[in-house]
Amino acid sequence: MTFTDQAPGTLPHPAATPAVPAGPAASSALALADVAVPGTLAGPAAGAFALPFTTEAGGRRLAIDTRASTPVLDVTVPVFNEERDLEACLRRLHAYLLGSFPHSFRITVADNASTDGTLKTAERVARELREVNVVHMAEKGRGNALRKVWLASPSPVLAYMDVDLSTDLAALGPLLAPLISGHSDLAIGTRLTRNSRVVRGPKREFISRSYNFLLQSCMGAHFSDAQCGFKAIRADVARQLLPHTLDNAWFFDTELLVLAEKCGLRVHEVPVDWTDDPDSSVDIVQTALADLRGMTRLSRDLVSGRIPVPELRAALARGPLPASSRAHEQSPGGSLFGQLVRFGSIGVASTLAYLVIFLFCRGIMDPQLANFLALLTTAVANTAANRRFTFGIQGSSQAARHHFEGLLVFGIGLALTSGALALIHGVSGGTPDRWLELVTVTAANLAATAVKFLLFRLVVFRPRATPAIQAPGATPAVPVPGAPGASLLCTKTACTETTCTETAE
Repeated sequence: MTFTDQAPGTLPHPAATPAVPAGPAASSALALADVAVPGTLAGPAAGAFALPFTTEAGGRRLAIDTRASTPVLDVTVPVFNEERDLEACLRRLHAYLLGSFPHSFRITVADNASTDGTLKTAERVARELREVNVVHMAEKGRGNALRKVWLASPSPVLAYMDVDLSTDLAALGPLLAPLISGHSDLAIGTRLTRNSRVVRGPKREFISRSYNFLLQSCMGAHFSDAQCGFKAIRADVARQLLPHTLDNAWFFDTELLVLAEKCGLRVHEVPVDWTDDPDSSVDIVQTALADLRGMTRLSRDLVSGRIPVPELRAALARGPLPASSRAHEQSPGGSLFGQLVRFGSIGVASTLAYLVIFLFCRGIMDPQLANFLALLTTAVANTAANRRFTFGIQGSSQAARHHFEGLLVFGIGLALTSGALALIHGVSGGTPDRWLELVTVTAANLAATAVKFLLFRLVVFRPRATPAIQAPGATPAVPVPGAPGASLLCTKTACTETTCTETAE
């Protein structure tokens, strides 16, 4: 990864007076340690910009200090063999930011091992436009480029957009504003809401909507458009999340967004006006297949615990989790389809494992014992997978209770399958054909699976109501006059009034 110098004597674009007063400095913030990422910069460039994690008491993000000498915004344009379109893109983007963005900025061209004149074009434009910077990498991949450039950038707000500028730049202001103000952690453009204006062919539309539907159904995602090339993130958040991403190509966007949602971060969506580039070199079918493989790998990483979601959530928390992550506030019907899809996927894998183990054990032991061992072997793994993947429960809290109740559910499944085996052996005189025995236990296992889902959803993993946590130093809730049963939380530690009207802010 090599950097190309900007035009001689360049200075950052003068910053306008910030609309939002800058919050307190990093004295109350958590300083981030530099995190080593495979393949990232080594040496000073990699760790020169250890940004404080700008969070104040209560989990609120501080506003970005737009008066600092460092460019507030760093827009990355990842390119591979884009010699023809790059110069027009850079000039158009630069002119827009210079005229419409009120703070300092820079544009970073991330050249991903281009083999044409892309790098020379970028360097020529960078010598002319002082806010343009060029980074050359020997490896291909949008995810690889964004991870390296973002981790090395000194700017507090990081963004990227595709070189074709299919998205109308008028959406850039609404994209960045909630990050600068501290309202949101990530911001994405979306082409799939009713307020978006999109011009593209039916093939791309179908693939895009199908992919996002799978994300929402199978991975519990709540964002509407994973792959729109128009995104931004606060650098303090990026430095926490990026080391846990692995994809170097197109799935990088999805991986980052899913991880952000799992950590309870706020993702802001901006409807965009988007026009398809008919000359795009992206192979959408191959990209879609790679994304599906990425979904499988990311699901495995979440289930296995490779990504420490509970720890990240604790470090990044901005207060109570959003309603979409608080199971006790969700409508059971609203998430039923997604839970069924995820439960079914795990169920298919469990059933196949059950059949393999049953057939193996059946050759050396009694069918009832073979059935018991097959069910027991798959029961614990099935409960753990559904706990994390289907019902989204992270960490070890109540894990023992969940597994104990899961074994009780396993007992119901054992009773169903054992009863079916006993019935078929009784009807056939004790020597049924092996295929009939296999069909019987499979049917009984499917019935047991349906019962298991209902019990998991309604009993085992049903959220338990937790008592409200009283603010430190606050007195117990005091009844409000005229409102039987209602109460307010008094913030005065020495309050002795029986009808107090002071409330927590």
